[in-house]
Amino acid sequence: MTDLNELRSPLTFLRSRLKDIPHHELLATEEIWWKSEGVAISHAIDRPGTPWLRMFDRDGKRVDEILYPREYQTMLRRGYRSGVVWRALEEKSLLPTYALMYNISFYDPGICCPYTVSLGTAVPLAKYGSAELQARFLPQLLRQDDAVWQGATWMTEIKGGSDLGAAVETVARTAGDAWLLTGEKYFTSNANAELAVVAARPEGAAPGVRGLALFLVPCYRKNGELNYFIRRLKDKIATRSVPTGEVELRESEGYLLGGADTGIYLILEVLNLSRVANSVVSVALAQRAMTDALSYAESRVAFGKLILDHPLLRHQFENRTKTLRSAFALAWESVQLLNEVWMERAPYSERYHLFRLVAHLAKYWTAEFAVDTAKWAMEVHGGLGVLAEYGAERWLREAMILAIWEGTPHRQMLDGLEVMERKHAHKLLFRRLAELAPANEVQEMESEVEQHLKLPTREKEALAEPLFRKLAVFAAETLAVKSR
Repeated sequence: MTDLNELRSPLTFLRSRLKDIPHHELLATEEIWWKSEGVAISHAIDRPGTPWLRMFDRDGKRVDEILYPREYQTMLRRGYRSGVVWRALEEKSLLPTYALMYNISFYDPGICCPYTVSLGTAVPLAKYGSAELQARFLPQLLRQDDAVWQGATWMTEIKGGSDLGAAVETVARTAGDAWLLTGEKYFTSNANAELAVVAARPEGAAPGVRGLALFLVPCYRKNGELNYFIRRLKDKIATRSVPTGEVELRESEGYLLGGADTGIYLILEVLNLSRVANSVVSVALAQRAMTDALSYAESRVAFGKLILDHPLLRHQFENRTKTLRSAFALAWESVQLLNEVWMERAPYSERYHLFRLVAHLAKYWTAEFAVDTAKWAMEVHGGLGVLAEYGAERWLREAMILAIWEGTPHRQMLDGLEVMERKHAHKLLFRRLAELAPANEVQEMESEVEQHLKLPTREKEALAEPLFRKLAVFAAETLAVKSR
């Protein structure tokens, strides 16, 4: 019989899965705070704490100030102080960042959105920014106190985010030592950020993704005036405490990161950071939904006994716990691989392409698992599961965005096929899995992938999902072996 006790806290679960937990004492301290204070804050701001936009001050001057409950800032700033961003660059390792994200996401998955996009701003600045840009901006993003700046990653426009080559219409033109960006970003998470990395097309650049560049855009111009404008905040299904808006760039001052002809590589590197975070958050959310369901099942009596003691539900808990372990193994594999290659620049190594495939598999599978688990947890609660006052429905709301953010399942499948076809990343993956699984099982899975890649283009894409799902599950279950 599976021991369900590991579900009760994120740190307990991490102990059961990892031999070495980055900054174990820090995570333990954070968990104590969340249990004593953070949970109540998170619950209080989920609905009544939605931020709102004050566009003008009393004198009619445009200020575009986003207002929050004070409690939200208490919760948000604690993560920054703990090192969810600064530790990555100071310690030259992403492992503490993603371990912290797992710990925090168990209690409030939405708040990891600001942390993720702030990381996605700091890393390309540290890698590709000029010495002048780094001296001007990087220390602000890496502060260890409440004056820390936040970042944002703004790629998506009204035509969507998957086909950036066709969707990005924001134009950048040179103006001395800066660029001036004009356009509209339709889905801007963390809209109040002091800095954002923004996809735009330099004037005269080639069409498609090859003509895109990545720019650093501060909230204020050098003269102190607003550099971008928030048209409105969006009413969305989840992460309600995080401001997502529409931003207008009106000859906004920006600074080129990297080369004007290599922007797509930088953009994809930023997306990779977010996709891995998405996987970690998905697993933590699934664990939280299961934990709440377990707590209810241990107290609810039906037909003369606790509902947890009914064989069918007990079996569901045990099976889902096994899948949670596998999902975590796949997500953490993507973390470890990213940690090896995150400072690489194009042209990338074989190891980088292996990371890409694992990241696509992890992002796809863990997000699907989170949604399914949150739905199941609501069912465990019965009628109470649909009532906002009891909290079970929140995890489904939060999970729904994870399947879409930074690439829908379709995008993960298509990009996964691309890296297998062009870079043969699946061969590297099977070489890795051969260390853990029976040779015949690995050979059978590899043969199935190879046969699929030989299909005509239309059929290969149309039939991709069953294969991609099977490969994700196979990889997850195989990788889970090493942590048993």
